[in-house]
Amino acid sequence: HALLNVSPKMTEDETHTSEKLADDDIDSTPRTVIIKKNEKGFGFNVRGQVAEGGTLKPIGGQLYGPMQHISAILENGPADEAGVVIGDRILEVNDFPVEGSNHKAVVDLIRKSGDELKLVLVSVNRKEAQVLEQEVERQHASTRDHFERRSLPLSIPDTRQVVKDGEKYTVYNIYMASKLLTSRRYSEFDALDKKLKEEFDEFQFPKLPRKWPFSLSESQIDTRRRGLENYLEKACSARIIVEGDTMRDFLELKKNEEAEKGGAAKKKEALDLDVELPVLMADKSTVSVRVQRDSPANTVAKAVADKIGLSKENCQYFSLFEICSHGFERKLRPGEFPHRVYIKNYSSAGKSCIAFRKWIFTLTHEVIASENKTAANLFYWQAVEDVSTGKIDPGDHLKQLKVYQKSSNTKAEVKNGRLDFFGE
Repeated sequence: HALLNVSPKMTEDETHTSEKLADDDIDSTPRTVIIKKNEKGFGFNVRGQVAEGGTLKPIGGQLYGPMQHISAILENGPADEAGVVIGDRILEVNDFPVEGSNHKAVVDLIRKSGDELKLVLVSVNRKEAQVLEQEVERQHASTRDHFERRSLPLSIPDTRQVVKDGEKYTVYNIYMASKLLTSRRYSEFDALDKKLKEEFDEFQFPKLPRKWPFSLSESQIDTRRRGLENYLEKACSARIIVEGDTMRDFLELKKNEEAEKGGAAKKKEALDLDVELPVLMADKSTVSVRVQRDSPANTVAKAVADKIGLSKENCQYFSLFEICSHGFERKLRPGEFPHRVYIKNYSSAGKSCIAFRKWIFTLTHEVIASENKTAANLFYWQAVEDVSTGKIDPGDHLKQLKVYQKSSNTKAEVKNGRLDFFGE
């Protein structure tokens, strides 16, 4: 049942039972009660529908939408002393109307109340309570509590391409914290969704990204990746679903648990898988490179250079950086693993926390390197970014820099722009 203690767990001896409903001859006029929390909480439990909305039902001659109700009360506790009765329907929480709201929404409002809670309640007689309870039971259909939440740190930060039996397709890498659990293709997510809906027909699952009969572009794959991540995150917020065999098999949790107990070979195999790593460029664009999960920073930097057409001799003037908080940038050591850094900061880093930046300290070397058009363009856009973030004061050259930005970006203009820009 969607039963959640608003007070600490109460024993049968401490509580009124659900059989102790209000008398049949009652006043159903909405009434306000103020409940002051003590060391045992507010002293009542809430039960009700797990979905929003619903059919209007009569209570005391008036029609109301579905309401959460008081299912248990701590004897001589705060709610009991305030006059709350088993079966009371909750119409408002702290002046906020909750008629038609789901269980989680109402409980969240109660938990945010602080030390004093204001409820508007509607009492029901025994006959009305039985009719309303049947509606709640129909929704639940079992004793599974979908709203017993479990925070599972799942994410899908990257994808990879697989070629198997002549077929090429994309798989989505699923992580828990920073550890790879498994990789699944879209059709497997679709099968999971169908199976879960059969098992948990009363749970409101989020929508899967729609199917697409044609090949997807990189941006479309990324959009689907984010949609699948959202689906997995919401589905796995319910403990009963996470602990079920269907989800455990999909996430390969059992296999990973066995691997932790001694499957070193399986761990190594997982670490060797290719991944797509997004890297930020100075012009705010993102370049994705396919590397091994544990490729070191110097290897990844070379992959980025190859992807953008940077000459081999100019690779030495660039490196990978981690974008930290408050705009601080930290150069990655050659032996560091950029993908691990990316996964660690995935939830708070926007597009990526890995950036490709220049690593050069003399203007002479920069001018020489600028003979390469790609290098010149990188230098130029980093100058623009350094000005916009306040790392460099352009002085009287800001207007000239804007002219270069709008013009066709020739090597001479970039080179001269850098010379003028630094006043040399």
